Amino acid sequence: MTYSLTRSLKILTSSIIKTDEQLYKYTYTETGGAADIYVEAGTIEDTAAVIKFAKEHNLPVTYLGNGSNIIIRDGGIRGIVVSLLELNDITVADNTLIAESGAAIIDASQTALQHGLSGLEFACGIPGSVGGAVYMNAGAYGGEVKDCLKHVTAINEMGDFVTLTLDELELGYRTSRVQTEHLVVVSAEFELSADKDYADIKAVMDDLTEKRETKQPLEYPSCGSVFQRPPGNFAGKLIQDAGLQGHRIGGVEVSKKHAGFMVNVDDGTASDYEELIHHVQDTIQERFGVVLHREVRIIGDKLEK
Repeated sequence: MTYSLTRSLKILTSSIIKTDEQLYKYTYTETGGAADIYVEAGTIEDTAAVIKFAKEHNLPVTYLGNGSNIIIRDGGIRGIVVSLLELNDITVADNTLIAESGAAIIDASQTALQHGLSGLEFACGIPGSVGGAVYMNAGAYGGEVKDCLKHVTAINEMGDFVTLTLDELELGYRTSRVQTEHLVVVSAEFELSADKDYADIKAVMDDLTEKRETKQPLEYPSCGSVFQRPPGNFAGKLIQDAGLQGHRIGGVEVSKKHAGFMVNVDDGTASDYEELIHHVQDTIQERFGVVLHREVRIIGDKLEK
């Protein structure tokens, strides 16, 4: 069945199609099982064609960007997985920066700097794609995507293109209409400012980069910040106060460098991550009465034993 579906997908003009592709190769945690069908979309048009194909054949579709804030379970993902990383063009006109969804948000920030545009400095260390950043309204160091986003082009579940303005996107703390309506962002337009000098923009980005490199465990595979910020508190501080830094399940441990991160230190699995997340959540609720909600997405099937 998978083979015949793959042959049918040859209608795609600019994409690479693979079967039983191991997804650990595409995630920052270096974990995850296989995709039934894996498509590296070469164009926005091919992306829409895949979605229409999946709808016609009643197949689920999962989208992957940089794989930086996601855990794919060890049993892999059924249906079609679409990688958007080849959609990575970035263009600038006046104060507007347009980036396709697979472009790294870091690259968008650097491109803005090279054109003397301010507004994306906060994103200079976020290791996700533009599409992923819009999906979760990514933010860091006091800035968020919604602060400079103008509108996006997306594809709905029917395979049709839609354009959504900032207000229509309903961006909140790590939430968006993209999530609730299962849209896939294919490009985003940012409205930036030319009011600052290149040197001033670069100084801010250099400072934020130094903070990230000194405080975050970048030397290990990880899924980034695991939990959302609880109201009136910080997840990392609660985890640290609970004495959980260094706590390990399998090959995954709570980072000794930053308690808000979990790192793959010894061939950890997605199951190790998931068990450790539950342990931390249970401990924090028991100790402090605070419910920690995940920021990281967990998708796919558990490995059958």
